[in-house]
Amino acid sequence: MQNNPLHTSIQEAQPLVTFIVTFYNLPVQMLCECINSIMALSLKPEEREILIIDDGSDVSPMNSLMQYGDEIIYVRQPNGGLSAARNKGIETATGKYLQFVDADDHLVAASYEHCLDMIRTNPDIDMVMFDFTTDSSTSQSSFSDKPIVSGTEYMLKNNIHGMACGYIFKQTMLSDLRFTPNIWHEDEEFTPQLLIRAERLYVTDAKAYYYYKHTGSITTHTDDDSKDKRLNDIKGVIKRLHTLCDRIPRNDRLAMQRRIAQLTMDYIYQNIVQKRSSQALEQCIAELRDEGLFPLPNRNYSKKYLWFRQMSSNRLGRAVLLRTLPFLKRER
Repeated sequence: MQNNPLHTSIQEAQPLVTFIVTFYNLPVQMLCECINSIMALSLKPEEREILIIDDGSDVSPMNSLMQYGDEIIYVRQPNGGLSAARNKGIETATGKYLQFVDADDHLVAASYEHCLDMIRTNPDIDMVMFDFTTDSSTSQSSFSDKPIVSGTEYMLKNNIHGMACGYIFKQTMLSDLRFTPNIWHEDEEFTPQLLIRAERLYVTDAKAYYYYKHTGSITTHTDDDSKDKRLNDIKGVIKRLHTLCDRIPRNDRLAMQRRIAQLTMDYIYQNIVQKRSSQALEQCIAELRDEGLFPLPNRNYSKKYLWFRQMSSNRLGRAVLLRTLPFLKRER
């Protein structure tokens, strides 16, 4: 096992994929299951690089990782949050493609092999987006794939999942793009910026990533401080993406505006279900209006968007939303 490696200007053969596994105060068994799922793939040792970024856990998992020898690279840093851990992984990675993996999740072998096949047979592909599952027994033998398009073209016509573990991408796409530190919902800011950099995007319904939803996730924090942070952070993401629109080409801007509208709709929704307060909702609407983010753009994005836009555009509709949305089960 390598620890805090020093990279020289003379490199060995470049790995095809670097897996950036972020770890913080989790059962070591989960981390080992995650690593095992990566090692079970058809990648040869020289084709893969497995980085374990320990974000300052109370107890280092190093002793349990000795079994993997030089198959993994372990990097420990002071606790800085998920964004800082992923950014460290980006700085350390040497692979042609990067894949983020949270240590309590794992890759689904057969489905992920389908994604690997695409980058092996089409080396000019910039990014492969895949689906995820929360069912550990999921098994998939056939896949439905979309034609290769640019990331901008895809965003113009489709809703996306922001989860940064939901795709594999070329490291050269990044340039100076990094995760914003010390915020929640960092994926929602990172993913659309990465997508508009993809000239050749491949999208498949392969459920290649198993997401373990547990009680420690930020979505389960229900105290007032956590609610406020969650809402403030997503509002900050929306505002920064909105500012970015002034500096990017027209088609990229239109694609980003669609994503911003979706995030703004979700932000209003979260205000309703988290705060359950007419006063808080009207304050939210006023702040969005001041930023030029409300009313929601009159675009034919989806039926749900059109419905929500109409209902949220006036006080009476918002009053109805306040009385109904907190009691409805939300779709994935």
